[in-house]
Amino acid sequence: MSARAHSTRTSSTSARSIASPHSGSPRNKPRRPPERRLPVGSPKGRLRLALIALGLIATLLAARAIVVQGLDSASNAAKAAALMSVSRTIVPNRGTITDRYGEVLASSQPAVTVIADPTQIATNGLLASAMTTKDKAKAAGGPSKIADVLVQYLGGDHDAYVTLLTKPDTKYVVIAKKVQAYTYLQIADKLTQLGYVGLFRETAAVRTYPNGTLASNVLGFVRDSDSGVGQIGAGGLEYGYNLQLAGVEGSEMYETSPNGKIPTGQNVLVPAQDGVTYTLTLDAGLQFMVESRLQETVDQAKAVSGTAIVMNVKTGEVLSMANYPSFDSNSPGTAVAANLGNRAITDAYEPGSVEKVLTMAALTDSGAITPDTKVVVPKEVMSGGRPIKDAFAHNTINLTARGVVANSSNIGTVLLTRQMDKAKLVTYLQSFGLGSTTGLGLPGEASGSLPSTSLADNTRDQIAFGQGLSVTAIQEAAAVAGIVNGGIYNSPTIIKSAVTTDGKAVPVPVSTSKRVISEASSSMVLDMMESVVASKVGASRFPIEGFRTADKSGTAERIDPTCKCYNGYVASFIGVAPVEDPSILVYIVVDQPQGAIQGSQVAAPAYKDIMKVALQRYGVLPSTSPAPVKPIEW
Repeated sequence: MSARAHSTRTSSTSARSIASPHSGSPRNKPRRPPERRLPVGSPKGRLRLALIALGLIATLLAARAIVVQGLDSASNAAKAAALMSVSRTIVPNRGTITDRYGEVLASSQPAVTVIADPTQIATNGLLASAMTTKDKAKAAGGPSKIADVLVQYLGGDHDAYVTLLTKPDTKYVVIAKKVQAYTYLQIADKLTQLGYVGLFRETAAVRTYPNGTLASNVLGFVRDSDSGVGQIGAGGLEYGYNLQLAGVEGSEMYETSPNGKIPTGQNVLVPAQDGVTYTLTLDAGLQFMVESRLQETVDQAKAVSGTAIVMNVKTGEVLSMANYPSFDSNSPGTAVAANLGNRAITDAYEPGSVEKVLTMAALTDSGAITPDTKVVVPKEVMSGGRPIKDAFAHNTINLTARGVVANSSNIGTVLLTRQMDKAKLVTYLQSFGLGSTTGLGLPGEASGSLPSTSLADNTRDQIAFGQGLSVTAIQEAAAVAGIVNGGIYNSPTIIKSAVTTDGKAVPVPVSTSKRVISEASSSMVLDMMESVVASKVGASRFPIEGFRTADKSGTAERIDPTCKCYNGYVASFIGVAPVEDPSILVYIVVDQPQGAIQGSQVAAPAYKDIMKVALQRYGVLPSTSPAPVKPIEW
């Protein structure tokens, strides 16, 4: 065999051996393709992958930055600012109310509202990311520890405080109101010792009435506002002039962090404007005496209530306006609701014989009568099918108009009034202020009721002696004051002046003057009123030593609004002094006295005591001549 042939067979055999699938020799197994991996320690490949990853991250961050800073920048900036900003309302001091001499009747005293920042309490003022395990444990116990301190100094419920201190999603929670500033300082000092933060204070003055019940029905009272910030008027002068007294709220906005206010952050402050200060015409010293004497009168008469008014005849200024029962303006919530108002302006009643002063003023000014006009007074007179009688029993008597007033004769008054046109009588009464509010400046004033000028004959007879119409005490007092003041009516006032904190005058209701009867008619009415004291009938009844006075008592059946019928009586007494130059008027009204019901019995003693004090207090000179005794009969 040739060498070439041998070589060919050998090659073929080798090829078959390699290709055989059944060969068990390791040399004959098929070879797998090599794995594709980076060579160990290949820096170029690893760097390439890192750059790709960084590029992707940078792209995402850039896209987010475009959205945050470009497309939605305003919204995101606002959200960030809101998270850092805190807004506070600054409550102004409520205006002071004083009497005519500067005696404080109502004022705002320093106090604070205790507030908490639950977000700051949650970390005890630390950044959450920087807190250690010890810090977290201390912060977790903070609400309970702070609540312990609050209970110690403020009282209250521990768990309720914890609930407020842990309120979620807020930086502002009111913990307690009307807290004395010193008490808050004690709380703050205690928390500093314990190492806790998160409580703050806001100035929130508390309304106080240093004299308690004095003039409370005039002043009124306040309550917490619906917003929980500050107080608002809820009765009396406080209610009627709430807008002016309250002032204007201020505000503060500042930036804060978990550690508290940022010193270099934005701070916007709008100062509050304190309320207007009001000076009343009331005399606190006289008011105290009047209230005390009125209480004594009501209690002695076992009456339901009483009202007393003292006025300056020449100006219309109210020097005292008293109500009993009353209440303490510092704690109106403990008062009986019926005692919260001001009966002197809100309660309308039939005035009884005090109204005869107004009737006689109309009759004299119209020329129908003089004090010496004669009238025959029978024991009764028919009106509307029913008899009218006097409070005292008598047969036919002959009286002058002066005697009709001195004896308070209903019959005589009716007979004299029948000489006058009915419509004209009503017109006079309207000019005296009846049937409309006086414009005193206090809220809730009633207008009373007055028949129309087309009234029936029997209605005319009734109103002549004080039934069939209704008045308020302030209306009747102002009407009589105008009649005896030379015929010049001055609308009553109770606010003397008002100023802002920087001394600027604020408009207040002012007295308006008008002539209602002639000066001669005014003198004739005084003549008739003085006969109540100076005549033989009343010589020892109501004298005030050293002064000539002009008076009139009143006793009227009382309208009961529940049954719309007469039930009980209203006793009253009014008077002015001195007759020569009337300066002071005193009016007492007692509702539903028991036992004695006559105004001369129930109200006159209080009138005398109050008039004595008022005349001396205001330096009114005594009369220089005794009261003349003039004929009351013929």
